[in-house]
Amino acid sequence: MAAEEFLRDLLKEMEEHMQKSLEATRRELSTIRTGRANPSLLDRVEVDYFGSRLLINQVANLSAPEPRMIVISPWDKKALPALERAIMKSDLGLTPNNDGSVIRLNIPQLTEERRLQMTKVVGRKIEEGKVSVRNIRRESIEDLRTLKKEGEIAEDEEKRTEEAVQKVTDRFIYELDVAHRAKEAELMEV
Repeated sequence: MAAEEFLRDLLKEMEEHMQKSLEATRRELSTIRTGRANPSLLDRVEVDYFGSRLLINQVANLSAPEPRMIVISPWDKKALPALERAIMKSDLGLTPNNDGSVIRLNIPQLTEERRLQMTKVVGRKIEEGKVSVRNIRRESIEDLRTLKKEGEIAEDEEKRTEEAVQKVTDRFIYELDVAHRAKEAELMEV
């Protein structure tokens, strides 16, 4: 009975790790610039604010009132120059327009060449996510084989659990493929 409980826990823990890997990949994808305004583009931009390094969403409200514009409304107007500098230093390639109370970022249409470059970046991020999921699968199968060697579980339990591990892995790989297709479609949308 203890072996069955352990195998259930192993599968549950593996699934939790794979879910975290999937979520991390989706977060990475959300920061990739498409032709559409999305406040999550600025999620990794850090601002020097009174001697502290803070994420931009910790010092300002971000919104996308139009399909090609992000508006940054700082909670303290004195933060405007620091916000502007942080955006200029970032790798986004966006020029901030400061009107004294808010910063507007116009999101230009992506060129065909840039879209193709971005789809390659998306492909790399998805592949990193898949590698992470496969590593989690490998570790789980190694744990199973160790249990079998120690005589904790029978061979048929090991095989049954390995099949369950593969089914869970396949499900997360499929989720990553879905995220890949969705992001590529978003990138190629004109």
